[in-house]
Amino acid sequence: MTLVRSLVFTFCFYLWSVVMGLIMLPTLIGPRRWMIAMFAVWSRGVILALRLICGIKVEVRGRQFAPTGAALIAPKHQCMFDVFAQFVLLPDSCFVMKQELMWIPFLGWYAKKTRMIVIDREGGSTTLRKMVKDAIERFADHRQLVIFPEGTRGQPGVAGDYKPGIAALYREFGVPCVPVATNSGAHWPAHGFLRRPGTIVFEFLEPIPPGMKRAPFMALLEERIETASNRFLAEGL
Repeated sequence: MTLVRSLVFTFCFYLWSVVMGLIMLPTLIGPRRWMIAMFAVWSRGVILALRLICGIKVEVRGRQFAPTGAALIAPKHQCMFDVFAQFVLLPDSCFVMKQELMWIPFLGWYAKKTRMIVIDREGGSTTLRKMVKDAIERFADHRQLVIFPEGTRGQPGVAGDYKPGIAALYREFGVPCVPVATNSGAHWPAHGFLRRPGTIVFEFLEPIPPGMKRAPFMALLEERIETASNRFLAEGL
């Protein structure tokens, strides 16, 4: 049954994505906020399909820590769902994304329109300087800057390699950093199309206050994200 449900969901997901991709085309000539709103509609459609087809619910915890203005967000990254779920969880999210994604039809156009921060992951210090420069502009627009500290998708229960980009932004802006834990990979694996029933949880954790040194900050960030994410696995959600 899980296999059949997963196949039906995969078909519906791509069909819905193509339909929404076409519907969103006119927003390329409108305000950025229009496209952000349409991304939220697309994401809500995916969440509805997950529940109705796959028996997967989405639960949000720690809403009291979810920011509405300019903020630095550091979510756990286990699957692609972690990305577009943020359009529902946050009012005006802006992602740090790798430049290879800009070649994907529609996505590249829409990422440019919504002013996502595009980086070359092999660019070293040049990439960090550009990321900080772009982030300053996004903060001025009171957006929520989302950067996955692990850089790429990982397996549930396994801590990834936390990259220095998040520490550079944390130091530069002197603002709290909001960690986000999840168990999404247990139900939407990073690879393959099986979607396993259960509950995907996103939890906004207590913000890390500004002013910490790099090493203690990175250690605390990883400890909070991994502890909470592993707790969801232990709960068997």
